Amino acid sequence: MKKALVAALLGAVSFGCLAAAPQNQIPSCYIANKITTYASSVDQQFFILLDQTVLLDAYLQKALADSARSVLTPGTAFTILRFSAFSQGRYLDVVAAGVLEKPIPDKERDSISVKALKLFDACMKGQQEYGVKLALAAIGDTIQQSSSDLAKSDVIGSLTETSRIVKVSQTPRRIVLVVSDMLENSSISSFYANNSVRKIDPVKELKAVEANSLFGDFGGASVFVMGAGLIPEDLPGNGSKKVKIQYRDPKTLIALKQFWSDYFVRSNAKLEEFGMPALLAPIH
Repeated sequence: MKKALVAALLGAVSFGCLAAAPQNQIPSCYIANKITTYASSVDQQFFILLDQTVLLDAYLQKALADSARSVLTPGTAFTILRFSAFSQGRYLDVVAAGVLEKPIPDKERDSISVKALKLFDACMKGQQEYGVKLALAAIGDTIQQSSSDLAKSDVIGSLTETSRIVKVSQTPRRIVLVVSDMLENSSISSFYANNSVRKIDPVKELKAVEANSLFGDFGGASVFVMGAGLIPEDLPGNGSKKVKIQYRDPKTLIALKQFWSDYFVRSNAKLEEFGMPALLAPIH
């Protein structure tokens, strides 16, 4: 029975269709083993928002996987979302979600039979392995579907919508990892000009956000950004031919960081780190 349960957990990951992911795709070990003397709680919720207009190199893909793995610990609920622009059929949606349960506290274990504990502990080990595998598979699948040929990127709108589900989370700590170049290219504004990233005026761009009522409310969540300013060596031109981009100077990236720092302040979030493109410190 123990081996069958673990095998069922580990063999359940399938991403033929991700768009209708339920709130929790991870079976509960407490329910499976009919343990009602203790109810597991969730300490933190981890949201990963993936921009499908961004292509990550092998180094950043590994860094993303390592960062996710480090946060996906017992007592963590996670939600993985993807976006680019509604007009391209890549609208914001949830691709995976789950809860990694906390083990039974030592003081509660004495009231449970040895046999039940043995089955439960085996289930919990399988659940942790399955949960991490589920999350990493969803991230990997989304990255594989990403394309620099997508013309639009609704970064601001997607963040604002994401903030709504972040805010309602009841967990003591909320962590948001945004994997995006953070380069808006929509009807609200475009951070591009003349086939290159332009140096934006943060104050002017924030006024556009305000005029369109696009500030969110993350409920005080901690936000980490990976991939800021990251774009391919060429971009789609007016026709099918691609055009080379120009050099991105530090002043352009500083202005980009300033805009997003102010956006998150006004959206009730704490921007812990703005990776351009890599995070220089672990998510904490």
